[in-house]
Amino acid sequence: MPILDIMGIREILPHRYPMLLVDRIVEMDPDRIVGYKNVTANEPFFIGHFPQYPVMPGVLIVEAMAQVAGVLILKDIPDSKNRPVLLASINEAKFRKQVVPGDQLRIEMKVIKRRSHLAVMSGEASVDGNVVAQAELMCVLSPPQEKA
Repeated sequence: MPILDIMGIREILPHRYPMLLVDRIVEMDPDRIVGYKNVTANEPFFIGHFPQYPVMPGVLIVEAMAQVAGVLILKDIPDSKNRPVLLASINEAKFRKQVVPGDQLRIEMKVIKRRSHLAVMSGEASVDGNVVAQAELMCVLSPPQEKA
């Protein structure tokens, strides 16, 4: 059973289709989180990213990792949809294998350092137990945004 399904994730993250790249959270501790992204042939990025040989763009794998990290950062913040988590840096990013339609990304992120408004997290994305990407991300919690 997921700890958070897509509806629970939507309550925390401000992202919406087509940029919401997390389908469920299955584990969550204060300094560690595991989430999943189901990669389907209907993803909008496959239309233009090697349409004859669809491969998930590496930057979107990193974005999915950042969104999983964002859930951990935002889970206890009131009005979290009004406080976007922004990427401040991406370090040590490595892409090991291609991600294609039908794959299920398992994303695990661990806190390295946390302060009130930022977190440095290390993580990896894997498919069927094989690491496909890894990176260290610094995420910054933005100040509350004015509602439009």
